[in-house]
Amino acid sequence: MNDPSQPLPWPHVDADTAAAGPASGFLWPTPPYAAYPQPQVQRGAEACEILGLNNSRSVGQVLKLDASDRIVQINVPPARNSMPLKFSQFRAIKLLNPLTVPPRDTGDLNAPLSVDQRPRSDFRIVFNGGDELKGVTIGHHHDGFGLFLFPPLADDDDSVRRVFVPREVLAHFEIGERLGDMLLKDELVTPEQLNAAAVEQNSLRQRRVGDILVNQQIVTADQLLQAIEQQAKMPMVRIGEALLALALVTPEQLEQALVQQRDDRSVPLGELLVRRNVISRAQLQSALARKMGYPVVDVENFTIEPDAVRKLPHAVAKRLEVLPLVLRDGRLIVAMEDPTRRDALDEVEFITQLKVVPTLTKLGTLQFAIPSTFERYGAEALPRAHVDNLPDLTPDFTLESSNKLIESLERDSSERTAKEEESPIEQSDNSLVRLINSMIIEAHNQGVSDIHIETYPGREKLKIRFRRDGVLQPYLELPHTYRNAMIARIKIMCDLDISERRKPQDGKINFARFSSQHKLELRVATIPTNNGLEDVVMRLLASSKPIPLDRIGLTPANLAALQGAVARPYGMVLCVGPTGSGKTTTLHSALSHINTAERKIWTAEDPIEITQAGLRQVQVNPKIDWTFAKALRAFLRADPDVIMVGEIRDQETAEIAIEASLTGHLVLSTLHTNSAAETITRLLDMGMDPFNFADSLLAVLAQRLVRRSCPTCRTSEPMTEAELQELLDDYLHVFPAEGRPSKLALMADWIKSHGQGGRLLKHHSPGCTACGGSGYKGRAGLHELLTVSKDIRRMIQTGARAEELHHAGLAEGMRSLRQDGIIKVLQGITTLAEVHATSNV
Repeated sequence: MNDPSQPLPWPHVDADTAAAGPASGFLWPTPPYAAYPQPQVQRGAEACEILGLNNSRSVGQVLKLDASDRIVQINVPPARNSMPLKFSQFRAIKLLNPLTVPPRDTGDLNAPLSVDQRPRSDFRIVFNGGDELKGVTIGHHHDGFGLFLFPPLADDDDSVRRVFVPREVLAHFEIGERLGDMLLKDELVTPEQLNAAAVEQNSLRQRRVGDILVNQQIVTADQLLQAIEQQAKMPMVRIGEALLALALVTPEQLEQALVQQRDDRSVPLGELLVRRNVISRAQLQSALARKMGYPVVDVENFTIEPDAVRKLPHAVAKRLEVLPLVLRDGRLIVAMEDPTRRDALDEVEFITQLKVVPTLTKLGTLQFAIPSTFERYGAEALPRAHVDNLPDLTPDFTLESSNKLIESLERDSSERTAKEEESPIEQSDNSLVRLINSMIIEAHNQGVSDIHIETYPGREKLKIRFRRDGVLQPYLELPHTYRNAMIARIKIMCDLDISERRKPQDGKINFARFSSQHKLELRVATIPTNNGLEDVVMRLLASSKPIPLDRIGLTPANLAALQGAVARPYGMVLCVGPTGSGKTTTLHSALSHINTAERKIWTAEDPIEITQAGLRQVQVNPKIDWTFAKALRAFLRADPDVIMVGEIRDQETAEIAIEASLTGHLVLSTLHTNSAAETITRLLDMGMDPFNFADSLLAVLAQRLVRRSCPTCRTSEPMTEAELQELLDDYLHVFPAEGRPSKLALMADWIKSHGQGGRLLKHHSPGCTACGGSGYKGRAGLHELLTVSKDIRRMIQTGARAEELHHAGLAEGMRSLRQDGIIKVLQGITTLAEVHATSNV
C-alpha cells in the first residue's frame, strides 16, 4: 500500500525535453521501460474519457493540463467551449490514443526487447469515500500530481493507454501482489501468523492522529501545525459516521437526529445529540479526535501567540467560546470544545477576515483560559497600521449612534423581544465598520459595478454578491445576527433614515470620508422585502470623469456620425437601451466632446453620477415635485446652448424636449427602448407630433454592454468554413431579400479588414489567473446608430413602422446591434455567445 502524499521520483527525461517541458506544456509520463517513448509534452487536444466523482463516464477532449493551478481544461461535446476542471472534481482521465510498442523478441534472448519484459501488475485504487477501481497496469508513476497508470490494450499487446488519477481524490493504492500473499506462497509465515499481524496492523491503522493526540496533548505551535497537516491528509469523515463507528449511537438514533436537524440546521449534529442525551459531551469530543482527527490542544500550557489573540475581540471570543492560538499564512488557528460549530467559525472568519482552522480542547478549560489569555495579551494593542492591512477607516457616527448600532448588532428583528435582556456585544461594531469598508475597497479593486446585500428571514444567512462584468457572483455569506447592523451601518454612511424600513430610500456614499486613499462614490438603494427586512444595492461610481468619445468602442463610421450629430447647433440626440447599458456614460462622453467655453450646458440627472468642469448639473427630486419636466422649463429660461435630460419618462418631458430642440437648443437624453427604430415609434405612440418630432430628431444610438474576452489568455485559430458561413448568415439575415449584400463581397471585406494571411480567425479565451478563469475581463459596447436623413424624416412624418425604419437605416449604412457585435467577434473583442445573449437581431 502506498501513501499518496509521498511523491516518487519522475521517470528519466532527456535534458532537451526537460528543458522544454515546463515552458511548453505538461509532460505526460510513460511506462518506465525502454520500449516505450520518452514522456512527451502535450501539443494539442487529446481524446479522453473522464471518470466523474459519481462514477459517470464522459468522452471528450483534454486540451491542457495546468499542473501549477491543478486544473485540466476539458471539452465535452456538444459543448463548443472548454471548461476548467479542478483536480478535486474528477476521479480519473484516460487518454484514448494508445502508446504503441514493437512486440518482444522472444527468439533472441540478448535482444533489448527481450530483456525488457514489461511485467504486468494488478492495481487497486481506493478513492476518498471508499469506492475502488481495479485493473492491470504495465508499470506506474506516482508524484505530487497523483497516480499515472498504463493499462494494456489486450493480453497479447503491450500497447497501453495512459490513466491519470489526481492526488486530491486518492485515498490509497496498491500495485502488484500483496506482501502477505507473497510470504504465504514462499511458506515464510503461517496463515495464523498472517491473520494476527493483519489484526494488529488494522488496530494501528484505525488509531488515527486523533487517537495519539488524545493521550499526548499539543503544547507547542510546531506540534499543532504538524498535527493539522496530518489531519488534512485524512479522508473526510462525517460526525454521524464517526459516532456510528465508535458504537456511541445506533442507526435509529442517528436517523432521528438527522430528521430533526433538517428543520433547524443552526444546531450541529453532535450538539443536537448531546442535547437529546444520546451521547455525552465527552463522548462527542472523543469521536471528534479519534475518528475525525481534530488535534487536541492543552490550552492551559500552550504557548499562545499575541498576534492571534489581537485578531478577535474579547467579547466575541467569550460569547462563542473560541480561543485564538496561532496566526500562520493567513490562517487563524483556534481552540474550541466543539470544532464542528460552523456558525461560530463563520462569525470568526467574518470578523477577522481570515481562514479559521478549528482544533479541540478539553471540556471546561476555555472558561478560564479565555479571560486569562485576553488579560495577558489583549491590552497590548498594536498600532492600528500593524493590526490590519486596511487604511485608516474612521467611523462617521457619534458615540451615541454607535451605542445604538451595538445594541442591535446581534439581534434579529423577529427575536428582539425575546432577547432584550441580552448584553450588548462590545466592539463588534468596529469589526463591522472595517469589514464593510474592506468589502467596498475589494469590490473597487476587482472592478465590480454593483454590490448586492440580500437579507433572508429567520436564521438564514445574509448573502452578499458582486456584479462583475455584468454577471452576479457570490462574495460572502454572514451569520443572520449581523443582518440589522449591516443595513443600519450602510444607511448611516449615506445619511438615510435608519428607522424607516417600510419605504425604499436612495442615497449616496462619498467613500473618501472613510478612506482618504479611495476617491470613489457609491449610489445606494434600499428596498423593503417581506418579513420586515430590507435589501441594499450599492452601485460603485468609481470614475467620476467622462470617458473620451473615441474610447467608448464606437466603430469609425459610428464615431464620425455621432460626433457630427452632437456638433449640430440644435436638434435632439437620443441614447437608448436597458438599465445598466452605459447610456449615461455615452451621453457624458458626447458632452465632453462639445464642452467648450463658448457653450452653456445644463444637465438634469437623477442621480448625478459623472461630473465634469463647465457643466451646470442639477439633481432632480420628485419628492419635492422637482421633476425632469420642471427642470427643462427652468433651463429654457437660463439661456442654454445644450441641454442634457437624464431620462424621458413621460409625455410632458418628451414634448418639452422636442420644443427645446426646435427653438435653437441641442437636447441629449435617454430612453428605455430596445432598438433605434423602436425608439421613434415609441415616442410617436406617446403622442408626439410626427412633423415636429421628425424635424427635431438628429440621431438615435441604441447600445448594449457585453463581456470583453480576456486579452491575456486569448488564443486564435483559423475559422472553419462552417463557422464562417454561420457568421455570414447571421449578419445578413436582417436585410430585406431585395437589398441583401452578396456573401462573397461581405467575406472579402471581412478578410481585408479583420483577416490575417488571407483567412479569418476564431478567437477564444480559455481562462487564466488575470480573468479569474472566466475567460472574460471588462466590458465592451455594441452600438446601433440611426442618423435621420431626408428619407427617414419623411417616413417618420408618414407614420412608418419600426421594421420599415430599420430597413431604411440598413440601406443607408446603419449596422444593427447584432451586426456590430459580429464585427467585434471578428476583432476578438467579445464572443458570439455574448452577442447572441444581448441582441435580438
